[in-house]
Amino acid sequence: MTTSASPADEPPQTLQAATDLLRALASPVRLGIVRELSAGGKYVHELVTALGVSQPLVSQHLRVLRTSRIVTARRQARETRYSLTDDHVAHIVLDAIRHVQE
Repeated sequence: MTTSASPADEPPQTLQAATDLLRALASPVRLGIVRELSAGGKYVHELVTALGVSQPLVSQHLRVLRTSRIVTARRQARETRYSLTDDHVAHIVLDAIRHVQE
């Protein structure tokens, strides 16, 4: 693995932010949400169908992801559409899933 800086060169706040990000992803449901959103924005009912879990559970996990600024929400008429804030987190999640499948 090639990096531009050694771990000792990282400021403590950067390491804490990375830890917080990984903690926010530390759930199979949240990983599934990020995986689904990597293909584009979705409504809660679409995530419920794709993940096969209850709407309250999806909403609870979306709240964690929103608080961590991993996903954003945009109100559209009577529903809210969720999207990833950026593609970086999707790469982390998709790479982790591919890694464990090897």
